[in-house]
Amino acid sequence: MKTLRIAALAALVLTAPTASIAQQRVLRHVPQADLKVLDPVVNPAFITVQHAYMVYDQLFALDASRRPKPQMAESVALSADNRTYTITLRPGLRFHDGTPVRAADAMASIKRWTVKDPAGSQMPKLGMELKAIDDRSFTLTLREPWGMAIDAMAKPSWALFVMREVDAMRDVASAVTEVIGSGPFRFVRNEWVPGSRVVYERNPDYVPRAEPAEYYSGGKRVNVDRVEWVIIPDAQTAVSALIRGEVDELEAPSIDLLPLLANAPGVKVTIHDRVGNQAMLRMNHLYPPFDNPKARQALLYMVDQADYMAAAVGNPDYWRKCYAWLMCGTPETSEAGTADFQKPNLEKARALLKEAGYKGEKIVVLDPTSINVVPQISQVSIAKLREIGLNLDVQTMEWSVMLGRRFRTEAPDAGGWSIWHTYSPGLDLANPVTSYAMTAPCAKTGWPGWACNPALEKLRDAYGRELDPAQRKVIADQIQREVAVFVPIVPLGQFFQPVAYRTNLSGVLEVPIPVMWNVEKK
Repeated sequence: MKTLRIAALAALVLTAPTASIAQQRVLRHVPQADLKVLDPVVNPAFITVQHAYMVYDQLFALDASRRPKPQMAESVALSADNRTYTITLRPGLRFHDGTPVRAADAMASIKRWTVKDPAGSQMPKLGMELKAIDDRSFTLTLREPWGMAIDAMAKPSWALFVMREVDAMRDVASAVTEVIGSGPFRFVRNEWVPGSRVVYERNPDYVPRAEPAEYYSGGKRVNVDRVEWVIIPDAQTAVSALIRGEVDELEAPSIDLLPLLANAPGVKVTIHDRVGNQAMLRMNHLYPPFDNPKARQALLYMVDQADYMAAAVGNPDYWRKCYAWLMCGTPETSEAGTADFQKPNLEKARALLKEAGYKGEKIVVLDPTSINVVPQISQVSIAKLREIGLNLDVQTMEWSVMLGRRFRTEAPDAGGWSIWHTYSPGLDLANPVTSYAMTAPCAKTGWPGWACNPALEKLRDAYGRELDPAQRKVIADQIQREVAVFVPIVPLGQFFQPVAYRTNLSGVLEVPIPVMWNVEKK
């Protein structure tokens, strides 16, 4: 039955193109998940942010040295008191409906983004004021200097994308459904088939920056006519499609199948994200037992990262143990406060659950399918959670469904949840201001899990204000010690996901969230 299902899937997603499409330059990419949510503010899942990079653009973007550079902005000037940024947009920017990109669009996009983004949300707390100078220029003023303003707007995930003012005026609880950006590709809505295919066309009106593409910055030159995301949930089918040349790129090939790709002619396997990803377990801080830090600490003692990484990644060349919430191998690396639980202690875990008052209530675990790595780490947790005495209600669902479900704030027994798993790019997590896993604002508008810790928020705020790198390092170490007790998430290991693509592609940018500009297909 499984063989028939895979064959049917392959027939659906790998059908021969029509004659008109065959004459075009078509790039076929297999993403790591299916696209369901189109609004990157409402749901900043990897796949939604990747979609947003296709159709929207950023005011600022990071270069290869992780420094922010103007992108849609032509220039930015900072006042003598370091409080006011004057931002001027590049001339010729237009949305896909032909209307010009205005300062009003940028300002509305900033306001909406700051409601949800962990870093951007600091700016309203600093009295952010936005004022238009003319259609291309505006000011962003803070009550006091904050050294992270441009960095926050330039970061690559939960990124600030500029939407039309009419779209950006929508409440953050209401997703934008009409995808009209100003980016290098246009979303072909009438060819979108959820679970099968997502289609983009080159935006002929897009005017790239003059400089070469570098990381997420620079000129976004599109060298193909059309990009098709081909949704292939089965790992073996996806690998076979790449080997046969039916698709051009495989974003997240299963690591246990890499030997097939390594020996396949015409296929390149490489690692583009050298910082890596952190696998994690996220608890619901709103409801028992995980509203009690002792219950969250119990999970630290439950975990053996080697078990998780062996199950999800396998090959030790692609993973390492890491107990630094701000990522190992980065400037703010610290494993302070973690020595006691670097080796699992199930008796200690059971004792902490008892101290937290756990009495056998149902623990709702969201168990995803249709994505690499996450189902495997979820299954390891399910076994370990039962071993320390938790009464589980495991609810299996497709990954994109889970991405929406995790935003439900009801109690676990009323449609909510207790635990879900994910992984996140180290580029975001390495900075306590940009890391959504470090946020604890005591509000339901943040990252699902809704942590509450004023002391941690004070430390994050101090880090963002500090300009001295040495003092920032001191604060980062304090943050590490705080979260080792508070436990916003449970780190499960650091891994490096290879990508694979046909060797007739060139110009593939080495970025953690794939982009399709700069790529040439021969």
